[in-house]
Amino acid sequence: MTEPPRDWDKELAKIDKVMARQPAEPPAAAGPARPPAGGTARPAAAPFTSRRAIARTWFLAGLGVALAVALPLWPYPKACGMQLAFYLGAVGLALLVGLWSALTSWRARRGVAHFLSLLTVAWAAVLLAGAVLPRIGYAKLEQTWICR
Repeated sequence: MTEPPRDWDKELAKIDKVMARQPAEPPAAAGPARPPAGGTARPAAAPFTSRRAIARTWFLAGLGVALAVALPLWPYPKACGMQLAFYLGAVGLALLVGLWSALTSWRARRGVAHFLSLLTVAWAAVLLAGAVLPRIGYAKLEQTWICR
């Protein structure tokens, strides 16, 4: 069985009519974007690369580093009581700023700032462990939370 020959002009005219009824731009969710006709597609811009986001990233990284450097130089006694509570609050703040800075530097694609943030987090964790572990009985030297 042989098919009758096709009339390509009629079939192409039907395709042209269907194409004329469709909108010029495909919907956004239709599929991947096509590169421009004149060359290759540009890569999408990284999220959070505005000047404000970059400035916020470096501000947080600098703040975290400043806190991490200043905490070992704490000028007040921190053996027990409220003085210990304030010191632990400052260490917790350094830890929080380091984590926040690590998150923003990761999103802004700033490698050096991210490295500094991770160093801040690690140093704050060391300081926190040095203050807490002797008080929970883990270290050889035992200390108390409350002054006598």
